Amino acid sequence: MPSIKPDQVYTTEEARDFLKISESTIKRHLKNGILKANKVGGRYRIWGREILRLVSPKVENKAVQAYQKVKKRAIKTIEKW
Repeated sequence: MPSIKPDQVYTTEEARDFLKISESTIKRHLKNGILKANKVGGRYRIWGREILRLVSPKVENKAVQAYQKVKKRAIKTIEKW
């Protein structure tokens, strides 16, 4: 498998292959701003550094913290019912 180069531009298909995620997941990441990209000619172009940022441990920790926060909020809401 080729390595991800930070200063290279990748298509969504290439990013999907690197990240091993489905088409719907990458669309959701782009829509929610989790994965930042530029739209060129109606198609997204993603910098390699964005792909690397997504798979770094810091990003994973932030995702876990965000999940825990949402989970706590949901539990509190359910308890009010």
